[in-house]
Amino acid sequence: MLDKIEGKAHIFADNIDTDVIIPARYLNTSNPRELAAHCMEDIDSKFVERVQEGDIIVAGENFGCGSSREHAVIAIKSAGISCVLAKSFARIFFRNAFNLGLPIFELPSAARIEVGQRLEIDVVEGKLKVQGEQPGHYDIIPIPPFMRQLLQAGGLMSYLRQLK
Repeated sequence: MLDKIEGKAHIFADNIDTDVIIPARYLNTSNPRELAAHCMEDIDSKFVERVQEGDIIVAGENFGCGSSREHAVIAIKSAGISCVLAKSFARIFFRNAFNLGLPIFELPSAARIEVGQRLEIDVVEGKLKVQGEQPGHYDIIPIPPFMRQLLQAGGLMSYLRQLK
């Protein structure tokens, strides 16, 4: 069962839409590696060069707004991002994230996180620990057990295949 997530923070602003996460010019493929290579490139051309396996995206309000493309979640996951923390998520991105096995968490507006800080998330308890120069502890909404099972399986379809 998915219990803990740790990684380095990559910070983005409010209203990061799916066109920013994976530009439309790359939607002619569903190859995860190809999508990962272009993740966030229009807002941060060096993003994929800096990301290390397990890192965490931290964003403002309305993350994943715009068109309802699953490619956005695939690009984020395939780039090595372990989860996304944001003040709020667009509804369709929220569903796509769980359906495709990407953990997401709503982050309290009072949280102070800077680029590169190490983050530890207790998925079960709903706790975020921020390490570094301005450390902090924050409550986040824990992921319910069934949703953790979806994530552990790699998403909804993988979960359903396991039931057979």
